[in-house]
Amino acid sequence: MMWQWHPSPSAVTVAAARCFFTSSTTTLKPYCFSSSANSTLLCNLVSVSPPQVPMSTIDEADVGILCYISKTPGFRGILKQRYADFIVNEVDTEGNVVHLTSLDAPAQWFQEVVEETETMKSDQVTKESYESEIQAFRLLAGESDGDLLEGLINQVNSGSEDGMSPIVLSPDTDKAHRTAVHNFFKEKLKFLVTDTVDGPDASSKCIRVRLNSGGGGNNSGRSSRKRKERGDKAFDSRGSKSWPDHVGKFLRFHLYKENKDTQEAIGLLGKMLGIKPRAFGFSGTKDKRAITTQRVTVFKQQATRVAALNDRLIGIKVGDFCYVNEELLLGQLSGNRFTITLRGVVADCEETIKASAESLGLHGFINYFGLQRFGSGSVATHLVGAALLRGEWKTAVSLILDPREGERDAVRMVREYYKESNDIDGTLRQLPRYMVAERAILQCLKKAPGNYSQAMKAIPRTLRMMYVHSYQSYLWNHAASLRFQKYGRQVVVGDLVYPIDDVTEKETIVAATSECTVEPEEIDNCSYLDEASAIELPEKKNLRAKVVTAEDIIAGKYAIDDIILPMPGSRTIFPANDISDVYHDSAKKDGVNLTESVHNVKEFSIASMTGSYRQVFHKPRDFEWQLLKYTDANAPLAETDMDRIGMDKAKCPNEVKEEDIEVHLVEANSGEGEEPVETEEEAPGDLDTQETQLALKLSFTLPASCYATMAIRELLKTSTSVAFHKTLN
Repeated sequence: MMWQWHPSPSAVTVAAARCFFTSSTTTLKPYCFSSSANSTLLCNLVSVSPPQVPMSTIDEADVGILCYISKTPGFRGILKQRYADFIVNEVDTEGNVVHLTSLDAPAQWFQEVVEETETMKSDQVTKESYESEIQAFRLLAGESDGDLLEGLINQVNSGSEDGMSPIVLSPDTDKAHRTAVHNFFKEKLKFLVTDTVDGPDASSKCIRVRLNSGGGGNNSGRSSRKRKERGDKAFDSRGSKSWPDHVGKFLRFHLYKENKDTQEAIGLLGKMLGIKPRAFGFSGTKDKRAITTQRVTVFKQQATRVAALNDRLIGIKVGDFCYVNEELLLGQLSGNRFTITLRGVVADCEETIKASAESLGLHGFINYFGLQRFGSGSVATHLVGAALLRGEWKTAVSLILDPREGERDAVRMVREYYKESNDIDGTLRQLPRYMVAERAILQCLKKAPGNYSQAMKAIPRTLRMMYVHSYQSYLWNHAASLRFQKYGRQVVVGDLVYPIDDVTEKETIVAATSECTVEPEEIDNCSYLDEASAIELPEKKNLRAKVVTAEDIIAGKYAIDDIILPMPGSRTIFPANDISDVYHDSAKKDGVNLTESVHNVKEFSIASMTGSYRQVFHKPRDFEWQLLKYTDANAPLAETDMDRIGMDKAKCPNEVKEEDIEVHLVEANSGEGEEPVETEEEAPGDLDTQETQLALKLSFTLPASCYATMAIRELLKTSTSVAFHKTLN
């Protein structure tokens, strides 16, 4: 029997009438929309106080994700039944899709360059022989001491450092002269060090000169100097010591990973190479339950050494090596290319599926912040953000530390232990290291009991600012829902757009709040971050917004895809129509002031944040879709980068027959890629493998600030929550 989803008005009202709450300690009151007969909106109609009952996970309605663009009926489809059903390929700043195409390293070329460079350096040292320095020293100390120094330098240049004896200069009774000699070596010959020893009689002293065992100007030392003496960056002591000057200091490679998050993969590579994770650079974190390919840089590592790890790595491969001068920084990408397979597709007819797919390609979706933005637990990050904006530090700390539903038993027991005992040391011993925010708070409270404001500041900046950004996203989602409910897909007076002069410039800038700076070491082991939040870097320029006038509409200057809404801040403006009310009314109900700070902690005040703008509607770029028939629930249906280079032929989608594939290309003119949601283990192996089933494979590109799950939501007309898709699985 075919399954079809037809939401009735009463079902919609009941389903969407849930209040926005997740704990018994904090409640955010919903913004109530007025009904519209022609609207496809799912809206909250509750006007009474919500019951104080914690939820195990948040739902889309809780964070303002309420509307669909199209009126096509939804259909059943399982998102991420297998992690191989979600493939993400990074798109670099030049618009190139990143693929793993080769595992080979340019070994011979690099070795020849290193040997050639070392030979050139050796020849240069031998030929120069520090002649000018030796001549200057003869003038300062005399011919005999000059001869001693020349002999020592020749011995160093010959490479025979083992058993090298220091030299002792002529006795000197003049302290000022001895000081001048010491300074000469400090300034001119840093690879040598000096000290003072007793002379042949009581009134004289001698200066002893020896090779600096801590290294020096010619790299002859055996260990690196202290960082303050070296004057280099923190990671410059790692990597190869013999590095050619004309070869980029960073090895860039493509990282392919299966069912692992970015931090986990980077940490494993660092452990195998004997370097810290901060030696690596990347432009964004990728989803764990997926197959992803992205660019990574590492400081002064030979490609042959990194490539050799492929034989020992499981679920991770590295390749496409090259040397570059700059490391990758978070945010240096234009988006991602997604290949998503929805399994177990069931609808009243295939025409329903085709109509929905065509609509997504032609009209796009509402550019909501997805559920990943608000966390995966029962305590959503925007609730913590609201508490911070109100200055309720203890409430914010409690929301982060208190027991919550939906967590693993081991973690829940640790939370309960702390709540009952207040034993910080005992809790820290049991708390997993990946729970970065909780550990930072407890470590601070151990040093400063009761200082909850300082405890929140102890959380790495990237994480703690995520809470406030999450509340901004919560407001934005509600405003976007109201905007679509009231005005649909038409430009109206009072809308916000980027001026025509800024259109080209705005396409090159990722929407972000300028207060969120990101240090790579801060996101190590931070599974809280989704990719869209992790790449929020300072904007180079705060783009201005323009209010649409009646003259603009008559002239047809702006299209629906130009409409933007603000992420509230001190440098943003609100729409000049009733959409602005949703921001202020929602914030007021939550006890949050958008214009004035109620406390003196600027980073937890929207009034002190710059803010930004976000496109309301978005079309996927280079959109195409396929209908596939399959019988084996565990057979892969999409080709990965590893399949293409022939490393795992067993994973090729040979289950699908050519005649069972329909390929459709849909013209669209937007975006690039990003963001999925986690579910659980692989589909069980004992599923019925005889029945023919239908799958829908989608490929499209989105910008880094967009959520692919919101595109899937528009297609299926169902929730993208983990809990919902677990029930389908």
